Amino acid sequence: MTPRSSWNADVSWAEFDPIAYVDHNYRDMQAEDAEILCIVRDHFADHFRRYPATPVSGIDVGAGANLYPALAMLPWCEEITLLEYSSANVRYLESQVAAYDANWDQFWDVLREHEAYRALGMDPRERFRRAVEVKGGSILDLARYEGRWSVGTMFFVAESMTTSWQEFRLGVERFLRALTPGAPFAAAFMEHSKGLYAGERFFPACDVGESEVHASLEKLADDFKVVRPASSACVRDGYAGMLLACGRRRQ
Repeated sequence: MTPRSSWNADVSWAEFDPIAYVDHNYRDMQAEDAEILCIVRDHFADHFRRYPATPVSGIDVGAGANLYPALAMLPWCEEITLLEYSSANVRYLESQVAAYDANWDQFWDVLREHEAYRALGMDPRERFRRAVEVKGGSILDLARYEGRWSVGTMFFVAESMTTSWQEFRLGVERFLRALTPGAPFAAAFMEHSKGLYAGERFFPACDVGESEVHASLEKLADDFKVVRPASSACVRDGYAGMLLACGRRRQ
């Protein structure tokens, strides 16, 4: 399906089906997600080994129905904000805070292969319950929170909320500006996405590749790299692959 031109405000995000999305993407861990998770795990662990800081506040921008970015920040964060615009996704996230579903254990198992995660000192569900707050809100409204969080993630958001290249760039900028100078970040993107179905509803996407992702980051990011997971398996039709950017907010 070729979507019409759609800005973020044109889309009925309340109709997003988080259960269908989880069933299709995260009920069983895909090879691409496992590879991405290993890279993010090592990036955060290396950063906080070199620059220990407590307490740390984290944010996952556009969390949707995906918990593994928040799990990746868990060892260092006293608080983690899950920012989400869709009311349906907000309800899903709220249902996961007290005790998240068993399918997320396989993602934690990948994380705990690193000693920084094994050293958590408590059950990850208990730490998640204590640290996580779900907050309704848009990535485009983050300007008022500039410099608020000291670690951040944004997975499949900026390119998956609009067909507009301008809105994509603005979303990436708002995400980075919400972080403190020097804060580590990880951001994942669907490469050349044509949009996606969540249940019966089709949602738009902005067609971006490695050069567009790099260009969106270079103004506000330092020591960053954009990588493509080696796995060639696609979770769904309509995209070329995944891209992952890891780096630090520019000082």
